[in-house]
Amino acid sequence: MSEILLKRILQKISITLLWCFFLQLNASAENGIPVNTLSNNTAYADEVTGRVTELSGKPLLDVIVQIKGRSNSLVLTDADGKFMLKADKGDVLIFKVNGFKTQEIPFTGQKVINVTLLEDDSPSDTFNLLYTTQKKTTNLESVSEIRTNDLTKTISSPIYGTLTGRLAGLSTYQSSGEPGNDGLSLNLRGMAPLVILDGIPQTFTSINPEQVESVTVLKDALATAMMGIRASNGLVLITTKKGQEGPQRIGFKAMYGFSRPTQLPKTLDAYNYALLYNEALTNDGRPAVYSQADLDAYRDGSDPFYHPNVNWQNEILRKETPYSRYNVDISGGKQTAKYYVSLDYLDQQGLFKESDANANSTNSSYKRYVFRSNVSLDLSKYITTSLNLFGRLQTGNEPGVSTSTLYNNIINTPANAYPIFNANGSLGASQDFQQNNIYGQNYMSGYQVGYTRDFRVDLAVKADLQKITPGLWFRALSAINTYLDQTTVRSKALVAFLQSKDGAGNPVYTQYGTPADQTNNLITNTQNRVFYLQGEFGYTKNVGAHHFDALLIANNDYRMGGADLAYNIKGFSGRLAYNYKEKYLAQIVAAYNGTSERYAKGYGYGLFPALGLGWNIKKEDFLVDKAKWLNDLKLRTTFGRTGNFNPNNYYTYNQYYTSGVGYNFGTNTGGTVSGIEQGALANPHLTFEKANKFNVGVDAVLFNNKLSLTAEYFNNKYFDLLQLIGNSTQITGANYTVRNLGERNYSGFEFQLNYHNNIGDFNYFLSPNFSTVKTKVVFADEPARQFAYQRFTGLPVGQPFGLVASGLFQTQAEINASAKPANLAIVPGDIKYVDQNGDNIIDENDYVAIGRTAPTLNFGLNLGANYKGFDFSALLQGVTNNDVFLTGNSYWAFQGARGQAYEHNLDRWTPATAATATYPRVSVGTNVNNQYGSTYWLRNGDFLRLKSVELGYTFPISWVKKVKASNARLFVNGTNLFTITALKNQDPENYFNAYPIQKMLVAGVSVKF
Repeated sequence: MSEILLKRILQKISITLLWCFFLQLNASAENGIPVNTLSNNTAYADEVTGRVTELSGKPLLDVIVQIKGRSNSLVLTDADGKFMLKADKGDVLIFKVNGFKTQEIPFTGQKVINVTLLEDDSPSDTFNLLYTTQKKTTNLESVSEIRTNDLTKTISSPIYGTLTGRLAGLSTYQSSGEPGNDGLSLNLRGMAPLVILDGIPQTFTSINPEQVESVTVLKDALATAMMGIRASNGLVLITTKKGQEGPQRIGFKAMYGFSRPTQLPKTLDAYNYALLYNEALTNDGRPAVYSQADLDAYRDGSDPFYHPNVNWQNEILRKETPYSRYNVDISGGKQTAKYYVSLDYLDQQGLFKESDANANSTNSSYKRYVFRSNVSLDLSKYITTSLNLFGRLQTGNEPGVSTSTLYNNIINTPANAYPIFNANGSLGASQDFQQNNIYGQNYMSGYQVGYTRDFRVDLAVKADLQKITPGLWFRALSAINTYLDQTTVRSKALVAFLQSKDGAGNPVYTQYGTPADQTNNLITNTQNRVFYLQGEFGYTKNVGAHHFDALLIANNDYRMGGADLAYNIKGFSGRLAYNYKEKYLAQIVAAYNGTSERYAKGYGYGLFPALGLGWNIKKEDFLVDKAKWLNDLKLRTTFGRTGNFNPNNYYTYNQYYTSGVGYNFGTNTGGTVSGIEQGALANPHLTFEKANKFNVGVDAVLFNNKLSLTAEYFNNKYFDLLQLIGNSTQITGANYTVRNLGERNYSGFEFQLNYHNNIGDFNYFLSPNFSTVKTKVVFADEPARQFAYQRFTGLPVGQPFGLVASGLFQTQAEINASAKPANLAIVPGDIKYVDQNGDNIIDENDYVAIGRTAPTLNFGLNLGANYKGFDFSALLQGVTNNDVFLTGNSYWAFQGARGQAYEHNLDRWTPATAATATYPRVSVGTNVNNQYGSTYWLRNGDFLRLKSVELGYTFPISWVKKVKASNARLFVNGTNLFTITALKNQDPENYFNAYPIQKMLVAGVSVKF
């Protein structure tokens, strides 16, 4: 099935490429002007001819050549890059074409001027915003933006991973390193932002960075209010590349490398495990189960069948795994037809070893095919159309028992649990683990293949309505997106055997599991559809020094997600921007939108206005010519209201009745009659959540544009948050639904700086950023609490509560003199807690807010340099004021009958180690006192990570032009190469023994034609 689908995708790609080629030829035929018609007829003293090429020597067509200050002197180069015009000595000739740096050459009477134009990769002077673009000098919105060059520096299959540490206000969290399932999430000013792809809300995260023109983070109300009911959490706007007028350009990039886990748990070998297990049993007052002979056999390996010592990580996990990615993009066009096409292939293999005996892979792996085509065509002088196609096919493979199950078993199974194989070659087992033989799960449990297919089509038509009034235009957009996620499960039953001995010492085998034929199932996990329609009117007007820019939009977003009921978000939004000489700035936006599928009439729609004001101080007369060191200085502030909509609130405004318990009726005492009971109490006033957002910022550019900085303060009030009633009564016998009750506050500072300079041919840059978010629960309808210190109103959002540990008990006398839990046998080596209310009993009344309450600080430092073809860049990223809890079977010893134990458990309390112990006395299974949530298990989760580092070399143009290329570069890139953290043997983002985050080292080549 995947082969047929792939063929169909390739057919569509071929058709698109042929169309682009046709457009290129058609546009060339329309615009290719013979060289003898290129000269202007104005009478000047001298005639000059020449040829314009790019670095590779390839001629550039349709380069604008004109005399500076004389608009009637414009000529275009022909297909050979040639031009001819007349000029006077002292004139300045300008050479300009999209995608290349503009050159100005003084004319001194030379007869021939040949020009080589360099590609323009300088930062844009505009931001890509929601539904529009805006010059940075007149922007009032709180935004941060990065472009393609930065996105490609971090190796990550989800696009989220390329954003880490680069944008003030935006942080990422990665909970896993599983191929195709990296567990990456975004946090923008404390909230999970909505992702928008080319103007439409979308969840495409796994795309290649080469097709992305920019990623813009929209933070305040002015930037997001036009999204209305979906704007409160902020927006991450992904804008893909479009075709540009200019010569056809082809880019190719290939990368290949390897990855390794950043950290793997340090588990105990069989001898130390058995020794510590005996100690734990003794601590619990139970007899030891391992004799000295057992311990000796574990230590010397003399009896591998009855005393195994299996390092499951070494047996099942590979030391390193391969990674490869290949990308091709083609772009170009003329004034009437432009195109951009991108093809990308990624292959990332997982950690599990494979067997040649299996016809199909049982490893965890991920393959991705991405196709992007953005084409625009001028149908006439006034009408332009664009067609954007996106296709993605993802294939994920994993063992039959699933990746998570196998990896968890590898980590949680002790080294002495059972041998891999018995003496007769069968799979080993034990009473505790039965048929869950890890070797069998990896190689013999079958396999699962996940297929994910996305396809999206955007069609837009834009009409220039200048015949009605200059500056007026209309645009219509329609988009269809389909998403299908299926899994084929081919599962095999495992049979394992417990090897024991009979009275004569002969092997006896007890079977666990039953042989069975392979089962085959096709599971549809989810199927989504999006139908999107949008109409826009825009108007631009200059009245003297006054500039007006207006935008009015109506849209309809219909979404179907899996088995959930569909919903429709529709409404209107508008934007009016004004500036006077780009000095005084004002902008107002508003949206009226909502949905009727999740709320009662009158509660599903809202008005969301926002206002922004700004002052470009540098443009004032008292600064414009006096402070030469100051290139730009702008103050700005915004305020507005936004909304937040949860589509999972299913008709909770209606009262429903459900099947209840049975009851006896009449004389029928032998049976019951089915009953009906009231369901959860309806909330007819349920509505969306809201936020009032305030933002103030300063933007400055100094020292001849070498230093730029942005500093901002924000204060966001979120209210009408959905919460359950805290002081509810059970008198009704019914459950309660959520109410719009809660109120929270999020405030903080953000700072971003960019500095670049050079010393001769040595160019360097430095770009630090940091952001803080301070949160507060302003109101929560929490239950009445006996002690004020247990209220979470007024504390940070998500504030953890627990007991305050004060070390470990050392003696029985200390235990007798201290507060302790009732009905628990406390012994030396157990955790001692602070009695908060003084009743000499440790219980729930002693829970208090624990951990650091200072705002979390996220920071990043991007730096680099280049010198004569060599370039270097690095990104440091980290977090401070970050606490983590280390608990559960990923940290505690012997959880369950035969739970795992780790190296850090060896630092446990014993009478001999009482002064240095960092872990309580060991126990088998649950130790209630020692496993309370407390400060004892709270750790400093601060870290500094070398997120990415890249070293490259760009070959001299004299070399690459021999193969008709314009640029060729070799590079080596490392991701997550090292981390500084106080956590021992733990990754600061993945500290609960999930599939490990990977550090990667790849080499690659990039060639442009």
